[in-house]
Amino acid sequence: MGGAACRGVSCAVDITRECLPELQVAGGCASVCGKFGGDTYCCRGQFTDNCPPTYYSRFFKSKCPDAYSYAKDDQTSTFTCPAGTNYQIVLCPSNALISDA
Repeated sequence: MGGAACRGVSCAVDITRECLPELQVAGGCASVCGKFGGDTYCCRGQFTDNCPPTYYSRFFKSKCPDAYSYAKDDQTSTFTCPAGTNYQIVLCPSNALISDA
């Protein structure tokens, strides 16, 4: 990134609530590859090197533009930071109630 500062990646949408009906699973939203399989959705076979976006990847990209939405997603969703960067991965949003139960 040529000396540019790292920026946080976020999604302002509750993707579980926005999940398309055909991808809904207990507790969340399935990946289209996991749900339907196939070379097109899983970027394999003839689509290994040239995997185009699908209706589903475009749907998720429209909701969360920073998210990597399929195996060959565009460069707007690939983030790197300068050497020596201290990465922090947050699995729960800061406003989530966390219990030690």
